[in-house]
Amino acid sequence: MSVKIRLKRFGTKKRPFFRIVVVDSRAPRDGRTLEEVGFYHPIEVTEKQIKVKEDRIKDWISKGAQPSDTVRRLLNRMQFHLK
Repeated sequence: MSVKIRLKRFGTKKRPFFRIVVVDSRAPRDGRTLEEVGFYHPIEVTEKQIKVKEDRIKDWISKGAQPSDTVRRLLNRMQFHLK
């Protein structure tokens, strides 16, 4: 089973917010998750946009989970170093 760290969309039309989740790579975007490890609110002020559980993300990455391009960009933006 290949595991990904990616975004799960919530909110209304033109007011999205996302949860950063760990899922099976074959699952649909808003399908069942293994664990929620943070959130991303693109409409909030910059300081409150991203919040993650760093220890859980490091744990999942050490187990082989691959972050999506968008999640990788978000983690880099908050100076979270992958490996």
